[in-house]
Order: sequence, then structure tokens, then C-alpha cells
Amino acid sequence: MTRLWVAAGFLFLCVTLQASDTNHAQQAEALFAGWKSDDPGAAVLVLKSGKAVFERGYGVTDLRTRQRIGPETNFRLASCTKQFTAMAVMLLAHDGKLRYDETLTEVFPEFPAYGKQITIRNLLNHTSGLPDYEDLMQPQPGVAEDKLRQIHDREVLMLLERQTKTNFAPGTHWAYSNSGYVVLAMVVEKVSGKRFGEFLQERIFTPLGMTHTMAYEKGKNEVTNRAYGHTRRGGKWVEKDQSDTSATLGDGGVYSSLQDLAKWDRALSQNRLLSEAEMRPAWTPVVVPDHSVEEPDGRPAAYGFGWFLNPYHGHARVWHYGETVGFRTTIQRFKDVTVIILANRDDVAPAEMAEKIAEGQWSVPSSR
Repeated sequence: MTRLWVAAGFLFLCVTLQASDTNHAQQAEALFAGWKSDDPGAAVLVLKSGKAVFERGYGVTDLRTRQRIGPETNFRLASCTKQFTAMAVMLLAHDGKLRYDETLTEVFPEFPAYGKQITIRNLLNHTSGLPDYEDLMQPQPGVAEDKLRQIHDREVLMLLERQTKTNFAPGTHWAYSNSGYVVLAMVVEKVSGKRFGEFLQERIFTPLGMTHTMAYEKGKNEVTNRAYGHTRRGGKWVEKDQSDTSATLGDGGVYSSLQDLAKWDRALSQNRLLSEAEMRPAWTPVVVPDHSVEEPDGRPAAYGFGWFLNPYHGHARVWHYGETVGFRTTIQRFKDVTVIILANRDDVAPAEMAEKIAEGQWSVPSSR
């Protein structure tokens, strides 16, 4: 009798898992059902306990070659890059070469006095108060995309070195900061003695077998199987792949694919790069006096090192989104399910779409 109950329980579990997997697929298919096959599109992956239960490409990488999007297609991750920048900093802390309470002026002695109050931890969790470098740049109105002068990480650091104060006292407020993550890339270079992209390659991408992931630097490396960004103009798709901020690396310069991001997800689940204890700071929400941490739409949120940490429908979640010219991306990691959507068009909201796909796990109504 006991064996019969065990067998029945196992069968029920299998049926439940299969039903859940079917829900994920149905949710995903419904979301992308109206997409045209010859338009810019997206790559979608749903992982259940580390195994792919749905993986599909929609649309084309560009309007010139009309190459189909697939799991090997590489997209610019935009701000989903921040999780790799944070990991690079954490690896240096693991090496004993960097402390989270180390200040900006300890790393860069030439940095202005206001940097004495900014710690590496402040940079990681967006509580530094650094001005937005986009507000400090020289505008280039009317300049064609191929003529734009693009700013690089070192130039961002130089712009910040010309300032005299932060927007708020470090640690007292939360404000999403691309400046902070560009500076972190420069911290990695200064402390490691290697180019930022080289450090990522040696310490993260190569060890994990992420053979087609890179921090893209024009003229120094090339992205294979590359998707190009697009936007709608006058009812037609136009390739819009670069802006004057597209050359910065620490805040958004990594390209990757579904194939490689599945390896990244597995490595995080298995603590392959750092121990569970060493990863804990990344998964610990920052606390600020005014409770100002919020999602892009203004809803209350939580943030650690390179990841948002607020739950969804009561389910624990670590996640991030990416938005840059022509691209929209998201990585949503729940307890047993990960949903990744990479789009080379800017008329979609992948974070919301990923949440709807994840709802197939729990059969809950959408809150959007």
C-alpha cells in the first residue's frame, strides 16, 4: 500500500509539473502571437529548475539580412549588464583587493573631496548620490547616428571629477544611477589592472562557458550573431542601434544570448563563482531612511547589488530590466522559474511580459 501511495504521489507531481510547464508555454505563445515574422522581435526563454521548458525566437535580427532570431542571437543587455558589473566587484572583494566600505577617494585619490563620503557599497546599491552623467554631457542635437561622438567610461569618471558635490548625502536616499555603475567598471579596471571587458571575460564569461558574451567595444571586438536595435517611425521600423551613451560598459555594454544567460542563471543557482555567504550582500536589500527604493513605474521596490529584489505576488524574486536605444530586456529569477526576454525593438515591456509568463506557475490573476 505504501508503494502505491508513493507511486501515486510521484505521478501527481509529474502531472502538476507538466501542467505548469504547459501554462508557461501557453502564456508565452499568447503574448507573442500577434508578432510578425519579418519584424524585429525577441528571444524568450523559460527555465524550470534549471531546464528549458520554453525557448523560442520571434522576428529578425535586422532588416538587412532578415536573419531569424534564435537562442544563439546576441542582444545588447542594457541595464541587465549591472549584475555582471556587480559580480566583478564582488569577485575583487573575494580576492581581498577591495572592500565594500572602501571610499571612492581611496580607489581614486585624485577624485574630489565629495568622494570621501561615497563607498563601493553606495555605488552598488544606488545610494551614492552621483549626478547622472547624461545630464553632464555635451548635447549633440541633430547629429546622425553614425556621426555621434560616444562617451566612454573613463570620460564619465572625468566628468564626475569636475563636480563638487552629490545630489544628496550618500546613504540617505535611493536613486537609480548609471553613473555609479560606470564608475564601478573603472574601479574594476583600477583595482584589477585589467580592462573591464577583459576582467569579465577571464573571471565570469570564460569560466562559465559563456562563449559568446562580451562587453562590446567598437574596434576591439565583434559581436557574432548580433541583433540590431529598432524603433518605429511613421509606422515603419527603422534600425536605431546606437546613441551617444552606447559605448559605456559598466552600466549597459554587455551583449549576450539565451544560450549563455541560461549558463549564468545556473551558475547563480549553484553559487559557482562565489559562495552562498559571499553572495549574501547581493541579495540583501538596501535600507534608506526615506524608503525611496522604487521600480521604474514608481512602485515600491527593493535593491541589492545589481539586482532588484522585490517579490511578485508574494513570490521571492531577483530581477532586472534593461532599456536602451532599440533594445528592451529583462531577467526575472523566481525560486524555481527563470524568465528571460531579450527584444531588439523598443515598443515592448519585457518585464511585464515575463511576469505574465511566470503567472502560469501559480495561476494567479495579473496585477497589471
